Amino acid sequence: METGMTRAQAWDLLRQYNEEPFHLQHALTVEAVMRWFANELGYGADADFWATCGLLHDVDFERWPDQHCAKAAELLPAAGANEALTHAVCCHGYGLCSDVRPEHEMEKVLFATDELTGLIGAAARMRPSKSCTDMELSSLKKKFKDKKFAAGCSRDVIRQGAEMLGWELDTLLDRTLQAMRATEADVQAAMQAL
Repeated sequence: METGMTRAQAWDLLRQYNEEPFHLQHALTVEAVMRWFANELGYGADADFWATCGLLHDVDFERWPDQHCAKAAELLPAAGANEALTHAVCCHGYGLCSDVRPEHEMEKVLFATDELTGLIGAAARMRPSKSCTDMELSSLKKKFKDKKFAAGCSRDVIRQGAEMLGWELDTLLDRTLQAMRATEADVQAAMQAL
């Protein structure tokens, strides 16, 4: 699937509206996780599309948090993004800040993993290694059940995402953890290159 823009154009668009290292790292993480899932789930030919949706999913959040997803619906087409990319980005906020429903498997994966990557990242920062590469699923499940830990990461959205995909919650947690383990070094290298 086409996006209407190259990776370099997508990165430039993200940087135009995002400066905070936390937001940039989240964008790079979700980009990498989405590429991993595309390949894992048999959509390798569309991996660039999946990754670009991940990279740009929060393009509007840093500057317009109160208009999240609505502002993206303006910014993306104006920058050359096609309808499929715009729809995917807007539906990741379904039920929270958007009434655009995730329809395709890619959109459901983005919806399900956005909050979860944040939770895994927060859990990794608490570890002596500051990494998720040595994190076990059992450890992640404990953090998931602890409502006080990373309280801003909605467990309801993560559960809803697993349901949308027709997966057990443990399957979503395990696969997303695998994706972050596999891509952590690349994301860190990209952050150091900024």
